[in-house]
Amino acid sequence: MVQTDTSKLTQLGGATKLPNSPDDAQLERVPHTHAGERYAVRFTAPEFTSLCPMTGQPDFGHLMIDYVPRDWLVESKSLKLFLGSFRNHGAFHEDCSVYIGKRLTELLDPEWLRIGAYWYPRGGIPIDVFWASGPEPKDLWIPDQGVPPYRGRG
Repeated sequence: MVQTDTSKLTQLGGATKLPNSPDDAQLERVPHTHAGERYAVRFTAPEFTSLCPMTGQPDFGHLMIDYVPRDWLVESKSLKLFLGSFRNHGAFHEDCSVYIGKRLTELLDPEWLRIGAYWYPRGGIPIDVFWASGPEPKDLWIPDQGVPPYRGRG
């Protein structure tokens, strides 16, 4: 088994404060030690929070991030801190969702990445946002995200 090089990581293995904003968050990556193997990686954040930029009220979402690595993997603690940095950040649902997808794509240069952001209702309307870096790979099993649309009590 190949040992993952963690020598350049700055947040793993110790106490780390939540970044003040997504722009301040330091996303980190580690080398993909199974180069040549194609597989999908999924991160689920069912308790994602941000703030409405107009009212300052909290918004809640269920995020699903899938990607097919090329040379890099996202280091999961840095991803948790990055996502947590939205907790005190005011932005619309669409901005948060697309920003996360673009920032991860910039960091990782994956073969493919998608984010499904399933936001809980505010003002009576749920907003779901979907972003992908390109077409879904047809020759690789990518499971459905499995998050049903918001149904309320209907």
